[in-house]
Amino acid sequence: MATFRLQGSKVLAVTMTGDAVKAKNGSMVAYDGQMAFKKMSGGGEGLRGMVTRRLTGEQMEVMEVRGQGTCWFADRASEINLVHLHGEKLWVEASNLLCTDAGLRTGTTFTGLRGGASGNGLFTTTVEGTGQAAIVSDGPATVLRVTPQYPLSVDPGAYVAHQGNLQQHLQSGVTFRTLLGEGGGEAFQIRFEGDGLVYVQPSERNTVGGDV
Repeated sequence: MATFRLQGSKVLAVTMTGDAVKAKNGSMVAYDGQMAFKKMSGGGEGLRGMVTRRLTGEQMEVMEVRGQGTCWFADRASEINLVHLHGEKLWVEASNLLCTDAGLRTGTTFTGLRGGASGNGLFTTTVEGTGQAAIVSDGPATVLRVTPQYPLSVDPGAYVAHQGNLQQHLQSGVTFRTLLGEGGGEAFQIRFEGDGLVYVQPSERNTVGGDV
């Protein structure tokens, strides 16, 4: 299995000994040793993945990197966070997924998130299995714990990813600016209930409710 390590907070170094990783197309910044690169389609493997991508618009440009040596990845100076999966599933916006072990399965699933977060449908990308994944955020990500006693409400503009046994609900007509009397038009919050982790970023981005 490839070895992931961070060099600083914005560059990911992956050491391979004949194994492979899947990474965002164009994210490789340097490599040593012998490496082979092959462009792939993201959002799920096989015919089902192709159909799902067309229906949902959850499109990822992915490359497979295989070889002997070390490959370095980065994405527009974004902060990188490592996630260790042990048979679990990670839900992540496609644009926030940088690199995964080749053995991890990727796909798309209905969540309701993207309808509020970007207006591109009600689907998000999933990563499942045992291995490591690297996700990026605009600014240092904060990992927030959700428990049955303490549910969490998140602004869609700050959402990056989540994992664990969580149920999520898209609440329309409210956002954090709405609570302050500054909202206008349609707005959303994402409410998480259950037991798990939610990754949020400190930046603002546009949603169907405007700047958040």
